[in-house]
Amino acid sequence: MTAYFNGRFMEKDEIRISPDDRGFLFSDSLYEVIRHYPGLLFRPEAHIRRLNHGAAHLRLACRDFSHLIPVARDLIRQNHLADQDALVYIQVTRGTAPRNHPFPDPASEPTVYICVSCFDPAVKDRQRKTGIHAITVPDIRWARCDMKTTGLTANVLACQQAAENKAGEAIFVRDGVLLEGTHSSFMAVFDDTVITAPLSNYILGGITRETVLDLCRDLDIRVLQEPVYESRIHLASELMVTGTTTEITPITTLNTRPVGNGKPGPVAKALQAAFASKIQQLQKQAPWFSPMKKGENSLKLSETP
Repeated sequence: MTAYFNGRFMEKDEIRISPDDRGFLFSDSLYEVIRHYPGLLFRPEAHIRRLNHGAAHLRLACRDFSHLIPVARDLIRQNHLADQDALVYIQVTRGTAPRNHPFPDPASEPTVYICVSCFDPAVKDRQRKTGIHAITVPDIRWARCDMKTTGLTANVLACQQAAENKAGEAIFVRDGVLLEGTHSSFMAVFDDTVITAPLSNYILGGITRETVLDLCRDLDIRVLQEPVYESRIHLASELMVTGTTTEITPITTLNTRPVGNGKPGPVAKALQAAFASKIQQLQKQAPWFSPMKKGENSLKLSETP
């Protein structure tokens, strides 16, 4: 498998990370996961915009990573995944420096790593059709969840708790408000109105979340960005999570209690259909790839913006 590391395309197994890399030592790093549908890298500009947001707030030496979009596309081609479902993983750290809490002076060059992998959507497809069980957990994360950092210990613990309870996701609750899942955004439906927590430092601005809110407007579904209170959650007719791999997945039981009639609801189904239609439309409009022919050269590093 070919990957990209600090300006070079190389075999993934040959990449070596320094033990002095601040991403390894401090989780002083950011990441993004971009979905690739056959022929379509889904909203890479939005992912890079979020990465740049984190880089600015972490005060990395580089704060514009738009040049990584053609690199990601080329990795998909080099690994012969252009006509398949795949995921692109991007990680950027502050770089390598002697272990010390303050930023290195002078600033070190960021470590940049990108890899691609096959993605089998079958399990997620089944979950979207049948819905999932979810649990709520106290939000013990730090107060800058708007940055997609690699410091995910709290998320990992909560996700493990969900797995041990045979749940598909855990929803973080802070001060009586349901915020988001361990790896997804969270939405509720009250009286045919989709309600989701407003953007703040306590939630990640999900790319799929943003897309779903746009679809709600296209479908004339009323949207409110306001707190979803735990004390009222039993009144919701539908609950759902959204994300890069989950797309739009209904929650049919929460903490073992049925949501609505215990089946995926009409709002979630309408949004799922609209999302699938949007993907198909974008695929038709995205002729950036053609399967690599034998002997064809991929993008040269010198051609990368």
